[in-house]
Amino acid sequence: MSGTARHDQEMVMRAKKNLATCTDPLEKLRLQCLSRGSAGIKGLARVFKIMDDDNNRSLDFKEFLKGLGDYGVYVEKNEAQEIFSVFDKDGSGTVDFDEFLVTLRPAMSNARKDVIMQAFRKLDKSGDGVVTIEDLKGVYNATHHPKYKNGEWTEEQVFRSFLDNFDSPYDKDGQVTPEEFTNYYAGVSASIDTDVYFITMMKHAWRL
Repeated sequence: MSGTARHDQEMVMRAKKNLATCTDPLEKLRLQCLSRGSAGIKGLARVFKIMDDDNNRSLDFKEFLKGLGDYGVYVEKNEAQEIFSVFDKDGSGTVDFDEFLVTLRPAMSNARKDVIMQAFRKLDKSGDGVVTIEDLKGVYNATHHPKYKNGEWTEEQVFRSFLDNFDSPYDKDGQVTPEEFTNYYAGVSASIDTDVYFITMMKHAWRL
């Protein structure tokens, strides 16, 4: 974990430094999220979920603007309008959560995406495209978890906590999709310069 924490710290510092000279509104928003660590983009999604009263997984411009303000990311109104129109691809006047997350997350090379999917497939024992608690049995050892050892959590609770790391912050259903898994690692990836190092880290972490 200390390695990931170090990457997180480096990414935060780099994002803050780049923010000082950034002029592109979307990149500015991305950097403000990354300056909060690898979960920064997930955090913004959580704010939007709270605002999505009718649960239709989309927001209009007024809600979008308020969400940015509530999360404490600052962009001028005209910049927010520019960002909004990037996400509102079909011109419907609303933005879709998932579209928003995919566009906002930092770009990754195909080599990085491939190793992330290798890890996902290893976890997805049933091969049905989602990782559930059932999939984790036999792949992830819950008995080493400190809260399991001291009797505070059951094996099921350890599995659920593990899945929550990757699960969408706005829809914790105990199932992790490839999209959610990739969103998580896009944050981690942003702090690692070389593909070789990222791939080595993933292979070591997931014993690929």
